[in-house]
Amino acid sequence: MERPAWAPRSIDISVPSVSRIYDYYLGGSHNFEVDREAARKAMEFMPGLPKIMQANRAFMRRAVRFAAGEGITQFLDIGSGIPTFGNVHEVAQAAVPGARVVYVDHDPVAVAHSQAVLAGDDDVDVVAADLRKPQDILSSPPVHRLIDLNRPVALLLVAILHFVEDADDPYSAVAELREALAPGSLLILTHASYEGIPLPAERAQGAVDVYKDIRNPLIMRSRDEIARFFEGYDMVEPGLVLMPRWRPDSAPEDEDPYAFSGFAGVGRTA
Repeated sequence: MERPAWAPRSIDISVPSVSRIYDYYLGGSHNFEVDREAARKAMEFMPGLPKIMQANRAFMRRAVRFAAGEGITQFLDIGSGIPTFGNVHEVAQAAVPGARVVYVDHDPVAVAHSQAVLAGDDDVDVVAADLRKPQDILSSPPVHRLIDLNRPVALLLVAILHFVEDADDPYSAVAELREALAPGSLLILTHASYEGIPLPAERAQGAVDVYKDIRNPLIMRSRDEIARFFEGYDMVEPGLVLMPRWRPDSAPEDEDPYAFSGFAGVGRTA
């Protein structure tokens, strides 16, 4: 397999990557056949997976615009993936010129491509780090340069926590990040769940098993389990809801049924 120029030498391009599979679902070009094959296998069980990812992105854009409208000018996006059209910095800077954004991902392709895309924008940077190690993120030079933790921050954890197993204690990681944020900061979050999927759970399980097979288990949590991530936050209306129902731009009834496959919410620190 020929290695494209954007793929770092350090990565094994014969192994599927969650961020590149996500890129494929969104119609991106930074993925390999091994990623597309895994995506197609998952779609055999859950054909609406691209619609789910599009709903994630649509919520993210609405939530970023909301944060900007609340006066927040700095954004920390953990598990940011490979940049595609309408990314956080584009939405934030369109709403608030000069908004500062730090992207964080542990996938080398996502980090390398982010660096290429963001070159020349002094208000945006990227960190190679893992959500499970919050201090590595908080102590990184880009965060020190761009994010003032004494002022409100929008922390984005969009479509990332369902890739963190309970054994890695994602609740503690989220709480550690919350403790570092100033009052008035926002947590912007989405999470996969069997609740809302327009399929029997046993069929959806087939798609979940594909992620398990590529050593990136997809943890489907209940609404109550997802709500625990917002401990210490006051929920912004309408609370933790199925993705298209969070402050929609158009009638949720017009959305594809698969768009409702997962929860979204925004919380504010006191």
